[in-house]
Amino acid sequence: MQIYFKQNLAFLATPKTGSTAYEMTLRKHADIVFAKRRKHMTAGQFQRKMTPFLDDFYDIAPERLAVMRHPIEQIRSWYRYRTAPKSGRQDASTAELSFDSFVMAVLQDPQPKFAAIGSQYGFLSMMDGSVPLHHLFAYESQPLLRSFLENRFEEKLTFSDKNVSPPKPAPLSPEVEQKLRQHRAPEFALYDRILQADGHLRPQS
Repeated sequence: MQIYFKQNLAFLATPKTGSTAYEMTLRKHADIVFAKRRKHMTAGQFQRKMTPFLDDFYDIAPERLAVMRHPIEQIRSWYRYRTAPKSGRQDASTAELSFDSFVMAVLQDPQPKFAAIGSQYGFLSMMDGSVPLHHLFAYESQPLLRSFLENRFEEKLTFSDKNVSPPKPAPLSPEVEQKLRQHRAPEFALYDRILQADGHLRPQS
Protein backbone atom coordinates (compact mmCIF):
# COMPACT_ATOMS: atom_id res chain seq x y z
CA MET A 1 0.00 0.00 0.00
CA GLN A 2 1.17 3.50 -0.78
CA ILE A 3 -0.12 6.94 0.21
CA TYR A 4 0.48 10.06 -1.87
CA PHE A 5 -0.08 13.37 -0.08
CA LYS A 6 0.05 15.69 -3.10
CA GLN A 7 -2.39 13.54 -5.06
CA ASN A 8 -4.59 12.99 -1.99
CA LEU A 9 -4.70 9.28 -2.74
CA ALA A 10 -4.11 5.97 -0.98
CA PHE A 11 -3.59 2.90 -3.20
CA LEU A 12 -4.57 -0.28 -1.37
CA ALA A 13 -2.89 -3.43 -2.66
CA THR A 14 -5.52 -6.13 -3.21
CA PRO A 15 -3.60 -9.43 -3.62
CA LYS A 16 -3.25 -10.77 -7.17
CA THR A 17 -4.50 -7.63 -8.91
CA GLY A 18 -1.22 -6.32 -10.32
CA SER A 19 -0.56 -3.93 -7.43
CA THR A 20 3.21 -4.50 -7.48
CA ALA A 21 3.51 -3.12 -11.01
CA TYR A 22 1.63 0.03 -10.02
CA GLU A 23 3.62 0.46 -6.83
CA MET A 24 6.93 0.19 -8.68
CA THR A 25 5.90 3.00 -11.02
CA LEU A 26 4.28 5.24 -8.40
CA ARG A 27 6.76 4.71 -5.57
CA LYS A 28 8.69 7.90 -6.37
CA HIS A 29 5.54 9.89 -5.58
CA ALA A 30 4.71 8.04 -2.35
CA ASP A 31 4.99 9.73 1.04
CA ILE A 32 4.15 6.56 2.97
CA VAL A 33 4.95 3.03 1.78
CA PHE A 34 3.87 -0.19 3.45
CA ALA A 35 5.80 -3.25 2.32
CA LYS A 36 6.18 -6.97 3.04
CA ARG A 37 3.51 -8.26 5.47
CA ARG A 38 1.95 -4.82 5.87
CA LYS A 39 1.68 -4.22 2.14
CA HIS A 40 -1.77 -5.78 1.94
CA MET A 41 -3.58 -3.67 4.53
CA THR A 42 -7.31 -4.27 4.05
CA ALA A 43 -9.86 -1.55 3.46
CA GLY A 44 -11.29 -2.21 6.92
CA GLN A 45 -7.88 -1.90 8.58
CA PHE A 46 -7.25 1.34 6.73
CA GLN A 47 -10.61 2.72 7.81
CA ARG A 48 -10.09 1.81 11.46
CA LYS A 49 -6.39 2.54 11.91
CA MET A 50 -4.90 4.65 9.12
CA THR A 51 -7.74 7.13 8.70
CA PRO A 52 -7.48 8.48 12.30
CA PHE A 53 -3.66 8.40 12.13
CA LEU A 54 -3.49 10.43 8.92
CA ASP A 55 -6.01 12.91 10.23
CA ASP A 56 -4.24 13.37 13.58
CA PHE A 57 -0.64 13.54 12.33
CA TYR A 58 -0.94 14.96 8.82
CA ASP A 59 -4.39 16.55 8.69
CA ILE A 60 -5.24 14.70 5.47
CA ALA A 61 -8.02 12.36 4.43
CA PRO A 62 -6.85 10.77 1.17
CA GLU A 63 -9.25 9.12 -1.24
CA ARG A 64 -8.90 5.35 -1.12
CA LEU A 65 -8.39 3.38 -4.32
CA ALA A 66 -8.26 -0.37 -4.88
CA VAL A 67 -8.56 -2.87 -7.71
CA MET A 68 -10.77 -5.96 -7.85
CA ARG A 69 -10.25 -8.86 -10.23
CA HIS A 70 -12.89 -11.23 -11.55
CA PRO A 71 -13.27 -13.64 -8.59
CA ILE A 72 -12.51 -16.77 -10.61
CA GLU A 73 -9.48 -15.21 -12.29
CA GLN A 74 -8.11 -13.95 -8.98
CA ILE A 75 -8.32 -17.45 -7.49
CA ARG A 76 -6.83 -18.90 -10.68
CA SER A 77 -3.89 -16.52 -10.34
CA TRP A 78 -3.29 -17.73 -6.78
CA TYR A 79 -3.44 -21.33 -7.99
CA ARG A 80 -0.81 -20.71 -10.65
CA TYR A 81 1.36 -18.62 -8.34
CA ARG A 82 1.53 -21.47 -5.83
CA THR A 83 2.48 -24.05 -8.43
CA ALA A 84 6.09 -23.43 -7.42
CA PRO A 85 6.05 -22.02 -3.86
CA LYS A 86 9.10 -20.15 -2.64
CA SER A 87 11.65 -21.73 -0.29
CA GLY A 88 10.51 -25.24 -1.16
CA ARG A 89 7.34 -25.03 0.90
CA GLN A 90 5.63 -28.09 -0.48
CA ASP A 91 2.81 -27.76 2.07
CA ALA A 92 1.77 -24.63 0.18
CA SER A 93 2.20 -26.06 -3.30
CA THR A 94 -0.61 -26.55 -5.83
CA ALA A 95 1.64 -28.39 -8.30
CA GLU A 96 -0.15 -31.72 -7.87
CA LEU A 97 -3.67 -30.31 -7.59
CA SER A 98 -6.33 -29.69 -10.19
CA PHE A 99 -7.91 -26.25 -10.20
CA ASP A 100 -11.21 -27.82 -9.15
CA SER A 101 -9.52 -29.29 -6.07
CA PHE A 102 -7.88 -25.97 -5.25
CA VAL A 103 -11.18 -24.09 -5.47
CA MET A 104 -12.91 -26.62 -3.22
CA ALA A 105 -10.07 -26.18 -0.70
CA VAL A 106 -10.47 -22.39 -0.88
CA LEU A 107 -14.11 -22.83 0.13
CA GLN A 108 -13.17 -24.73 3.30
CA ASP A 109 -13.27 -23.03 6.70
CA PRO A 110 -10.56 -22.83 7.79
CA GLN A 111 -8.70 -22.87 4.50
CA PRO A 112 -5.78 -25.33 4.35
CA LYS A 113 -2.36 -23.70 4.09
CA PHE A 114 -2.02 -24.24 0.33
CA ALA A 115 -5.42 -22.58 -0.21
CA ALA A 116 -5.15 -19.83 2.41
CA ILE A 117 -5.86 -16.85 0.17
CA GLY A 118 -8.65 -15.05 2.03
CA SER A 119 -11.12 -13.31 -0.24
CA GLN A 120 -11.32 -10.08 -2.18
CA TYR A 121 -14.67 -9.32 -0.60
CA GLY A 122 -13.16 -9.63 2.87
CA PHE A 123 -10.27 -7.41 1.80
CA LEU A 124 -12.44 -4.68 0.30
CA SER A 125 -15.43 -4.52 2.64
CA MET A 126 -16.32 -3.93 6.28
CA MET A 127 -18.14 -6.37 8.56
CA ASP A 128 -21.46 -4.72 7.68
CA GLY A 129 -20.84 -5.16 3.96
CA SER A 130 -20.03 -1.52 3.26
CA VAL A 131 -17.06 -0.72 1.01
CA PRO A 132 -14.94 2.12 2.50
CA LEU A 133 -13.35 3.12 -0.80
CA HIS A 134 -13.69 6.13 -3.07
CA HIS A 135 -12.49 4.37 -6.22
CA LEU A 136 -12.80 0.66 -6.98
CA PHE A 137 -11.60 -0.40 -10.43
CA ALA A 138 -12.06 -3.68 -12.26
CA TYR A 139 -8.69 -5.30 -12.94
CA GLU A 140 -9.96 -6.09 -16.40
CA SER A 141 -10.39 -2.33 -17.09
CA GLN A 142 -6.68 -1.48 -17.14
CA PRO A 143 -6.91 1.44 -19.60
CA LEU A 144 -9.51 3.12 -17.38
CA LEU A 145 -7.39 2.73 -14.25
CA ARG A 146 -4.24 3.94 -15.96
CA SER A 147 -6.02 6.96 -17.38
CA PHE A 148 -7.30 7.83 -13.91
CA LEU A 149 -3.81 7.58 -12.43
CA GLU A 150 -2.23 9.65 -15.20
CA ASN A 151 -4.80 12.38 -14.62
CA ARG A 152 -4.28 12.30 -10.87
CA PHE A 153 -0.46 12.26 -11.10
CA GLU A 154 -0.43 14.65 -14.07
CA GLU A 155 2.10 12.68 -16.10
CA LYS A 156 2.40 9.82 -18.55
CA LEU A 157 2.98 6.60 -16.66
CA THR A 158 4.59 3.37 -17.83
CA PHE A 159 3.90 0.09 -16.07
CA SER A 160 5.82 -3.20 -16.34
CA ASP A 161 4.44 -6.60 -15.43
CA LYS A 162 5.64 -7.83 -12.03
CA ASN A 163 5.05 -11.05 -10.07
CA VAL A 164 3.25 -12.67 -13.01
CA SER A 165 2.00 -16.16 -12.16
CA PRO A 166 3.53 -19.00 -14.20
CA PRO A 167 1.33 -20.46 -16.95
CA LYS A 168 -0.60 -23.60 -16.12
CA PRO A 169 -3.86 -25.00 -17.49
CA ALA A 170 -6.60 -24.32 -14.94
CA PRO A 171 -10.03 -25.35 -16.22
CA LEU A 172 -12.98 -25.05 -13.84
CA SER A 173 -15.87 -27.47 -14.04
CA PRO A 174 -19.42 -26.05 -14.12
CA GLU A 175 -20.28 -27.92 -10.91
CA VAL A 176 -17.41 -26.40 -8.92
CA GLU A 177 -17.99 -22.96 -10.42
CA GLN A 178 -21.60 -23.09 -9.25
CA LYS A 179 -20.47 -23.95 -5.72
CA LEU A 180 -17.95 -21.11 -5.80
CA ARG A 181 -20.54 -18.61 -6.99
CA GLN A 182 -22.98 -19.71 -4.29
CA HIS A 183 -20.39 -19.66 -1.53
CA ARG A 184 -18.95 -16.29 -2.54
CA ALA A 185 -22.09 -14.61 -3.82
CA PRO A 186 -21.25 -11.23 -2.17
CA GLU A 187 -17.88 -11.15 -3.92
CA PHE A 188 -19.38 -11.83 -7.34
CA ALA A 189 -22.09 -9.25 -6.62
CA LEU A 190 -19.50 -6.59 -5.76
CA TYR A 191 -17.58 -7.32 -8.93
CA ASP A 192 -20.79 -7.06 -10.95
CA ARG A 193 -21.42 -3.63 -9.38
CA ILE A 194 -18.05 -2.46 -10.73
CA LEU A 195 -18.89 -3.74 -14.21
CA GLN A 196 -22.28 -2.02 -14.07
CA ALA A 197 -20.39 1.19 -13.25
CA ASP A 198 -18.34 0.71 -16.44
CA GLY A 199 -15.28 -0.52 -14.58
CA HIS A 200 -15.00 2.30 -12.02
CA LEU A 201 -17.22 2.10 -8.95
CA ARG A 202 -17.33 4.98 -6.45
CA PRO A 203 -18.74 3.37 -3.28
CA GLN A 204 -18.22 6.45 -1.10
CA SER A 205 -19.59 9.03 -3.52
